[in-house]
Amino acid sequence: MQMPRFEERKTVMACEILKGIRIADFSWVWAGPYCGTLLSMLGAEVIKIESKGRIDQTRQGTLMDGDNFHGYDYSPTFNNANLGKQSVTINVKTPEGVQLAKELVSKCDVVLANMRPGKMKKLGLSYEDLRQVKEDIIMIESTGFGSTGPYSHFAGYAPIFASFGGLANLTGYTDGEPNVMSGVQDLRVSVAAAFIIITALINRKKTGKGTYIDVSSSECLSDLVGPQLMAYTMNGFSPVRRGNADAIMAPHGVYPCREKDSWISIAVGSDEEWEAFKKVIGDPEWTENPEYRDMWGRWYNRKAISQEVEKWTKDYSSYELMHRFQEAGIAAMPSMSAEDILTDPHTKARNLFIHMEHPAMGDFVTMSPAWHFSKTPAEITKASPLLGEDTETVMRDLLGKSDEEIRTLEESRAIY
Repeated sequence: MQMPRFEERKTVMACEILKGIRIADFSWVWAGPYCGTLLSMLGAEVIKIESKGRIDQTRQGTLMDGDNFHGYDYSPTFNNANLGKQSVTINVKTPEGVQLAKELVSKCDVVLANMRPGKMKKLGLSYEDLRQVKEDIIMIESTGFGSTGPYSHFAGYAPIFASFGGLANLTGYTDGEPNVMSGVQDLRVSVAAAFIIITALINRKKTGKGTYIDVSSSECLSDLVGPQLMAYTMNGFSPVRRGNADAIMAPHGVYPCREKDSWISIAVGSDEEWEAFKKVIGDPEWTENPEYRDMWGRWYNRKAISQEVEKWTKDYSSYELMHRFQEAGIAAMPSMSAEDILTDPHTKARNLFIHMEHPAMGDFVTMSPAWHFSKTPAEITKASPLLGEDTETVMRDLLGKSDEEIRTLEESRAIY
């Protein structure tokens, strides 16, 4: 089965959930831009405000295809974080550029930013400033630790706020270091921010009022470890890294399979599943140990059980084991590589990955929306924009600027 091309999967009815919503996107790198991309998939018009004087960090390099990077319009990293957007080059370091940005905001519903706390205010683009040009504007600022408090001035890089948020310390092997998981944490913040913006739009529809939203990235990640925070709050117990082990279930882990670097994850969650598990692996003698009859006994002896399971799984392929265990009602899934995910029949059937055409990079594969709506399917409308490719169109058609005015703004470097 081939991956579909973008043209082949365009729906008759595009996503209209956020149709008519326009977003001024001042964000950069990942945590802000991917939020805008998610909203564009839901039908919003997203205009990215950038400048040659402050190039988006992800335009300046790439995490992949190093030999194929030829400039600001050739970064797959930027592309995947900015799908479906327009790009205008406005230099907000100039008074004329700030005024131009305000004119653009006056035509928008949402302002998205993720600069250091206070930066938008210094530029003259704070929430109070922007309310003067659009009274019901919704503004969201995403930073590492929020705009208030003793840590508000700290840098907001993913490894920092992931560690402070508690998620990193709970992730990793029991005898290893915390796993910060780096940039993926930015994307988790983006998802939270997109959800918050939607709730703010619903509130505005009900009340007619805009709002200011101060997002702390570290708090977004703390939301993901609620049970562990409660364990400490209620019982004074500070959870530790458990690797692939579970607090209750056993066997519960990732076990080696026949092929090189191939693994199967298995989770046995009840006494009934344990009996089914025993049958799948052929009722070996070791499973009859009286200490393994209940969940507590199996959990207490989890290391010994895992050693026996590893001896058995290494003679089988991960997909064979997945089918055998799932047919018996036991949760099991191969540990997949990027290539496995790309070629998996399930992700192909759901068109999770599609081919698109980028004006500079040409044909590329990207991930389409993972959620499917029956009446208004979410979709990617276009690849990421070239730097400033929509500047003249936005200036002329949205802001009503004449050719002469545009040339004047270019000469003053308000457009740059």
